[in-house]
Amino acid sequence: MHPTGSPADRLAAVGNQMIEIHLWLRAELTRLRESLGGARPSRDLRAHCLTFCAALGRHHTGEDAGAFRVLADEVPELRPVIANLITDHEVVAGILERVEALLADDATVPLAQVRGELDGLAALLETHFRYEEKRLVSALNALTGRPGTAEGLLGLTVPGQVSG
Repeated sequence: MHPTGSPADRLAAVGNQMIEIHLWLRAELTRLRESLGGARPSRDLRAHCLTFCAALGRHHTGEDAGAFRVLADEVPELRPVIANLITDHEVVAGILERVEALLADDATVPLAQVRGELDGLAALLETHFRYEEKRLVSALNALTGRPGTAEGLLGLTVPGQVSG
């Protein structure tokens, strides 16, 4: 048993931290979609959207380079699952690029298109997050001997929480 707060203890909870990140990303995406109600995009909407897109991109890039590589080495039977998740990450990146392009011109932001992209993103992410959590949480929580932090393996931490 590791003392509470030790690096191994914090790393042992990396799967649980992934769930917390997913919950935060879901909530942020819901807030973002709800803020699309106005006829014209506000500067706050654009900033919130770009911040959300950057956070989601960091999370997926972090998983690809961190957690997924470790799991592929330590739990090779998860490689097909990881390949599916990486493909999802590529699809999500494409959606994020389209959203950012739609928001690029202050004068002509097509809110209906932005809403459509974010609705599609929400549906894809819900399926993606559930699959990832179902297939990887136990394996991630079992990674007690690996160096690194949850942030290093997952790309980010939930704002307001201390990185392990």
